[in-house]
Amino acid sequence: MKKIVLFLVLIISLVSCSIDNDNPSYTYHVLPIDSYVVPASFTLGQTYEIKLKYQKPSSCHIYQGIYYDKNLNTRTIAIQTAVQNNQACTTEVPPISEVSFNFIVTNTGSYMFKFYKGKDADGKDIFEDVEIPVVQ
Repeated sequence: MKKIVLFLVLIISLVSCSIDNDNPSYTYHVLPIDSYVVPASFTLGQTYEIKLKYQKPSSCHIYQGIYYDKNLNTRTIAIQTAVQNNQACTTEVPPISEVSFNFIVTNTGSYMFKFYKGKDADGKDIFEDVEIPVVQ
């Protein structure tokens, strides 16, 4: 009985899969942060709005969210975008975009924010580090 059920599930899953070229495909990009607004210090238990400004390289870049990586008290931040493949883009550069997120202070000590600034001539990631102390 189990073999029959497994066989039916396998057949249904194979039949339900189809390769459609009607669905758009996307390429994902991480964009640098042009500028940011952070407080000079944090208070434990408080929530702070962190503002980020970035430039989309073309009209085809669609904002997908904030890249946010957390490692102890270090936060790495960048902008995530998607570009639909085979789409005609305008060459006019869109205006500067602004997004923000709320940051809740949960640890003592200092937080290190690493804002992504792009790549250097060798293709290595560049970050601007900002240390923000937590005061009591």
